[in-house]
Amino acid sequence: MEKKIAKLLHRLAELEEVLGQPHIYEDQKRYRNLTQEHAHLSRLQSVYNQQKTLQSQLSDNQEMLKQESDPEFNAVLREDILILESRLQALQGELDNLLVPPDPNDHRPTILEIRAGTGGDEAALFVGDCVRMYKLYADKHSWNYELLSCTPSEIGGFKDYVMVFSGANVHRYLQYESGTHRVQRVPKTETQGRIHTSAITIAVLLEPEENEAIEIDERELRIDTYRSSGAGGQHVNTTDSAVRITHMPSGIVVYCQEERSQHKNKDKALRLLQAKLSDFREQKLREEIASTRALQVGSGDRSERIRTYNFPQNRLTDHRINLTKYNLDQIMNGDLEEVTLALVAHFHHQKLNAAETT
Repeated sequence: MEKKIAKLLHRLAELEEVLGQPHIYEDQKRYRNLTQEHAHLSRLQSVYNQQKTLQSQLSDNQEMLKQESDPEFNAVLREDILILESRLQALQGELDNLLVPPDPNDHRPTILEIRAGTGGDEAALFVGDCVRMYKLYADKHSWNYELLSCTPSEIGGFKDYVMVFSGANVHRYLQYESGTHRVQRVPKTETQGRIHTSAITIAVLLEPEENEAIEIDERELRIDTYRSSGAGGQHVNTTDSAVRITHMPSGIVVYCQEERSQHKNKDKALRLLQAKLSDFREQKLREEIASTRALQVGSGDRSERIRTYNFPQNRLTDHRINLTKYNLDQIMNGDLEEVTLALVAHFHHQKLNAAETT
């Protein structure tokens, strides 16, 4: 790892020299890519230097602990050692993430489609909880988010909720959320205190850029308009402004009823259709050319149970990487960082290992 970091820090010095040249602004695309790489490597340098400083402090404290005979001072040293070890563990996780090279898709706007699965009302409530969790996580990263479509549930939560996130590293951190998320908890309606298990599914889609947009033949679309409806009489319009679009060749159906304008609802529905068609095309392409294991790693199979949220034990388990955290309450308040960083590092190493064996 030390050799890899030294190589990357050498690259940082090269970038600083290149970015200092006057002609660099002539090619805006190259300039943008270089500045993004520079920001990534600068953060790597900062975290690495912090890690070295804390490791030195930890070593000094451990040495003093061996020599110190005062019980009170020993207690202070032990407490400080625990704090330093915790901070070093967090820094190591961030460093592992930063050692994963940037990907062209890291900053691409990303759509999360969250749907209630088994469990009825409880699953719909958990969709609402996860919507809140991802929004709080987005706030911590200063990402923007926009609602594309949703269907409220009668007792609260949502039967489905589709939103698009945009910002720095948004796809890098959200790409591995795709799959089945299982929740275990005592529902509010449960009178005997029994734990129920329900599930939701999440699909992660890249929103296509303008030059990647798939041409859609209007003749292949069936567009229906209807009156918007919502739980408890909320968001109900008196005009047929809601739009449902069916792409007949693929059978993909999208809809939007969030806006009062039929035109705006249609535009949002078409954005979601573009993303779904692009994902559909990519999935087919993967199936056709996935002759090596490297192409199948981290593909995000949405039928796979990826995570369990156990509320009675305040425990989250990500089954793909055998990660267990006992701070579910904090995670549901947007503290997803340790989970997403661990996933990014894990799947990168998995791809590297798969490439080496082919």
